Amino acid sequence: MEPRESWAALAAGGLAGVCVDLILFPLDTVKTRLQSPQGFRKAGGFRGIYAGVPSTAIGSFPNAAAFFITYENVKSVLPHGSSSYLSPATHMVAASLGEVVACLIRVPSEVVKQRAQVSPSSSTLRILSHTLYHEGIQGLYRGYKSTVLREIPFSLVQFPLWESLKAGSSNASGNVLAALGDIWRTQGLSGLFAGVVPRMAAISLGGFIFLGTYEKTRQLLL
Repeated sequence: MEPRESWAALAAGGLAGVCVDLILFPLDTVKTRLQSPQGFRKAGGFRGIYAGVPSTAIGSFPNAAAFFITYENVKSVLPHGSSSYLSPATHMVAASLGEVVACLIRVPSEVVKQRAQVSPSSSTLRILSHTLYHEGIQGLYRGYKSTVLREIPFSLVQFPLWESLKAGSSNASGNVLAALGDIWRTQGLSGLFAGVVPRMAAISLGGFIFLGTYEKTRQLLL
């Protein structure tokens, strides 16, 4: 990759990460509290819905930037493009390595964020200090392997599909409003929310914002 392309991937990826994390943060807080052993109400209920957001705000840019700079660089050195059979494998490998690198930043941010979400009375800095004092640096990487194993299968599906849609669909050109309008006209409201369950809705919306923001920002920078 040329330096200009690397910087574009870095900036666009970081911005995409910040956008999706901050927009969907309340949904993530509700999910975390619903899953808390102490129960939704004791974990904070709907109070302090942005508890832990400093951790996310600080970590989301370098996390997403690390993913996309790894993804684009790995993709550029592996064979792709000439074979329709080889391209998906290239994108799968690049996405998997991107997740491994990004999780080095994502996991500590997630650990602090989730602990803040279920303890809204404690500050992010206090939780970070407490974790480092009592558990050391390894406390911030609790669940690293499981997080990587969780993220890789999703990326194995998402990124080859995203690359394929970019090459074969006018709706992938970055015109988000046009894509939404087309779905609305042809399928109505049910088309926009087909198969909705809370988790799938969050994943779909997150991917829509994440990849849409990344692609549009990267195009502007290049």
